[in-house]
Amino acid sequence: MSGFNRSVSFKQRAASIGSPRFTRKTWVSLLFCVLIVIGSLVSFFFVIGCGYLYVLPNLSHTFHDHEDRFSNFSGSDDTCDVFDGNWVLDDSYPLYNASECPFVEQGFNCLDNGRMDNDYINWRWKPNNCIIPRVNVQHVLEMLRNKRVVFVGDSMSRTQWESLICLLMTGLEDKNRVYEIDGNKITKQIRFLGVKFSSFNFTIEFYRSVFLVQHYWAPKHVPKRVRSTLKLDKLDDISGEWIDSDILIFNSGQWWVPGKLFGMGCYFQVGNSLKLGMPIDSAFRTTLNTWASWVESRINPKRTRVFFRTFEPSHWRNLTLWQCNVTKFPLLEAGGKDNSPFSDAVFEVVNNMTVPVTVLHITPMSAYRSDAHVGTWSDRPSLSDCSHWCLPGVPDMWNEIVISYLLGSNEPASTSASTGFNNV
Repeated sequence: MSGFNRSVSFKQRAASIGSPRFTRKTWVSLLFCVLIVIGSLVSFFFVIGCGYLYVLPNLSHTFHDHEDRFSNFSGSDDTCDVFDGNWVLDDSYPLYNASECPFVEQGFNCLDNGRMDNDYINWRWKPNNCIIPRVNVQHVLEMLRNKRVVFVGDSMSRTQWESLICLLMTGLEDKNRVYEIDGNKITKQIRFLGVKFSSFNFTIEFYRSVFLVQHYWAPKHVPKRVRSTLKLDKLDDISGEWIDSDILIFNSGQWWVPGKLFGMGCYFQVGNSLKLGMPIDSAFRTTLNTWASWVESRINPKRTRVFFRTFEPSHWRNLTLWQCNVTKFPLLEAGGKDNSPFSDAVFEVVNNMTVPVTVLHITPMSAYRSDAHVGTWSDRPSLSDCSHWCLPGVPDMWNEIVISYLLGSNEPASTSASTGFNNV
């Protein structure tokens, strides 16, 4: 019995001694496994987190780059001023070849007229707080189907008109289906030019109206120096042709100078009263008020989107001697040319209108482009020209901005008033 008891006692002691040893090993193993699992999970989430931080912003950036390039403005209404920016080099420019577009005047095709440096065609305007999307020509052509685009103004307006036609023609395979409605060649004197894109049944038209108001021969019994007058209270007699348009773009300013007015014997008239002493800036403001009244009484804002483009600065070295200084690169400083009383007057008048008008304030952005003028590379090389622009060139950017407005879902902050392009 005692041996059995000793045996049992030994087994019990062994069990009592061995049991704690087995439990410690088990807990150590379990703890080790748990630590491995926890470490694996931490590593997994760390890798996923890093991937999230790295990949998502790049995907987001890629998406927004695509969206900005082909869709709308990037930036909110409060921060986006499309006319506040700078010119940057972009090898994807120009947007077209002027020599392949039959609607570019020979006088504006500077490269074809012998200009050797072509750096001026590779600059793109880049706003500081938003992006002007790259033009999707096919999208624009479809947008303009069955529409009527009308430019009204001086030769600067005609240049922009030519630019838009050439830009849109790059999206057509059969360019023979684009033609001038009356078979006219592009000239400086003709009052109406209209180009039809028959494949899409829309027209892009130009009406020459350098002052916007009526220009008449001088009335009877006036001083001999008065040869003609501008009737500041009556819009141009061809204004009835502008009404039923879908996009209407105005400009004026280049002819409002003493040499083209008083030097030519042209003075101002309001009603039957001759205003011999009226300053040019006052006459221009009176004209704008006449224009604004016409827009508010004759234009249906539910159909027509109205733009007014501000003054285009020139870069003459000496206008009296017709000396022109075309630089190789854009200017680093605007030299005061980014401001104009004509542009200020446009804003003042538009801000008081009830019909929405979008101001294309191209004065600042164009002030730097002393490199982009025609200079002596025109159809008349003996005459320098630091007013007009080479094509392709600066006017293409004006059109890109117009297109961005028409397609954009939000407007830059510099727009004084605007409306959606409802019928496009």
